[in-house]
Amino acid sequence: MQTLRNNEGPPLPGELILLGTGTSVGVPVVGCDYPVCTSTNPRNHRTRTGVAVATPRGTFLIDTPPELRLQLVRERIPLVEAVLYTHGHADHVFGLDDLRICGHRLERAIPLYCEANVEAQLRSAFSYAFEPPDPTAHKFAIPLLEFHRIVAGRAFEVLGQWITPIRLQHGRLPVLGFRLNDVAFCTDVSSIPEDSWPLLQGLDVLVLDALREKPHPTHLSIPEALEVVDRVRPRRTYFTHISHWLEHEATNARLPEGVELAYDGLRLRFA
Repeated sequence: MQTLRNNEGPPLPGELILLGTGTSVGVPVVGCDYPVCTSTNPRNHRTRTGVAVATPRGTFLIDTPPELRLQLVRERIPLVEAVLYTHGHADHVFGLDDLRICGHRLERAIPLYCEANVEAQLRSAFSYAFEPPDPTAHKFAIPLLEFHRIVAGRAFEVLGQWITPIRLQHGRLPVLGFRLNDVAFCTDVSSIPEDSWPLLQGLDVLVLDALREKPHPTHLSIPEALEVVDRVRPRRTYFTHISHWLEHEATNARLPEGVELAYDGLRLRFA
């Protein structure tokens, strides 16, 4: 598994880019003077969690975090052709409107792959995008979007890439992780149902939720995430959805070999 420098250039086919690796409030946290929030190390600056996947047929996203426009510009991603959703929480969906320009450039609707409850949340939060168009409105005012239903455990194809949704639990909320070849992305998870463990076997890389050292009701802590790593045994693990309690260098120094904190802009090969 090859990792590339942040901002090395436009993504290459077969790369998975971690657009953001922060918790729901991001890091630095507004009004916070905790050492991680005042750090000058760019790897302690974490936008909200999301992923871009570059394929030979285009780029798709996993989630649309609130900083999406900034993330796409930073990573030199000119066009998004589809989106997969893990769940409907604000920090994972509220960048959806930033895709308006992409749909109009493509001159077609952007497919959104999600479960029924996520579709309902998106239709409510972005009602203007799914109502009959106002004939007097400018054509760029409304995103072009269409929904596609996905089912946990049932593989589907996007831009020529096969993806397997993995059922996870985010507290009491069922959410999805996604496996692409030998890489799995599992954010916002506090427990893994027994039926999902086989879908995590044989991984080269696992990107896994690890919010902080102390337990949390809806996220894995560092000790809990390490228990998952011990059971799955991927070749490498990157922790994501990271809070301001975890300083990048100090945390990595105490993690076991093959495990480290992710950072915004980290690029991984999945092909």
